[in-house]
Amino acid sequence: MTVAVFLEHHAWELSKGSLGVLGKAASLGDDIVGIVLGAGVQELGNQAGKFGASKVFVGNATELEFPLPQPRVDALAQLVQEQGIDTVLFAASVLASDVAAGLAARLDAGLNWDLVDIEPRDGSLVGKRPALEDTVYVDVGWTSDVKLALFRPGTYDPVESGGEAQVEEFAPSFEDFSTQATMLEQAHEDSEGPSIEDADVIVAGGRGLGGPENFSLVEGLAKALGGAVAATRAVVDAGWYPYPTQVGQTGKTVSPKLYVACGISGAIQHKVGMQGSGTVVAINKDPNAPIFEFSDLGVVGDLHEIVPKLTELVQQRKN
Repeated sequence: MTVAVFLEHHAWELSKGSLGVLGKAASLGDDIVGIVLGAGVQELGNQAGKFGASKVFVGNATELEFPLPQPRVDALAQLVQEQGIDTVLFAASVLASDVAAGLAARLDAGLNWDLVDIEPRDGSLVGKRPALEDTVYVDVGWTSDVKLALFRPGTYDPVESGGEAQVEEFAPSFEDFSTQATMLEQAHEDSEGPSIEDADVIVAGGRGLGGPENFSLVEGLAKALGGAVAATRAVVDAGWYPYPTQVGQTGKTVSPKLYVACGISGAIQHKVGMQGSGTVVAINKDPNAPIFEFSDLGVVGDLHEIVPKLTELVQQRKN
């Protein structure tokens, strides 16, 4: 098998999710190929060798300067056909999902998505995918010659192997229709601290906060801990907090070292987005809240009293 990993990058850094998938691919035992697409991204190819890639193909072109999916579909399809690549792995993101879907259509390839693991079995690759609201796991496979896999965000953390990759540049060609879209402006949300995908500590708020004004309690604790703020679907649907912070089945999947849940009941839809956390601390006034069933530490009480005191204690310890 020739396994390749699509290495997404932003702000001249390879994404954490892509590097995590690359590390997993390297553990499969085959020579792993990384693919970096963009404009002026040669140095990113060298970075990929540190995370398990034995060879990296770098496609440099002005058409790839902006994060548009269709030119990347062209470049990947060309590389897959020229190099005889039979498996392409993606870390799920908005861009990667678009690219994977377009590549599947272009190559008539099978695409399995929302995977949380993959392993060789009897000479083939078998993926593992949650089903029935993450209550069971099912094995999935491919019948097509080219196999595409999209991994759930936060499934793997990057692990440096200290290796070096052979970097080879190639010149992508593009279909006429692929260059018709032009990105006029790329906006970035102003934010402080790490994103919830990258944070080692996350403090999340739910409907138990009582109102959007009380998110200042969560923000204060997150700042004291050097972490990020997250929210439940009910909270973002109510307009209390921005959608990019949503954790859960219809939001983002996170795996911090510490997850502090404030006023969150712990419905299965939220659990599936944070169950990979190292340590889960729950603060809730309802002693029967489902979140206590999968928390490492549960605090029963009024979060409006507990969270400010906890923030004060953390700040005192830091000082």
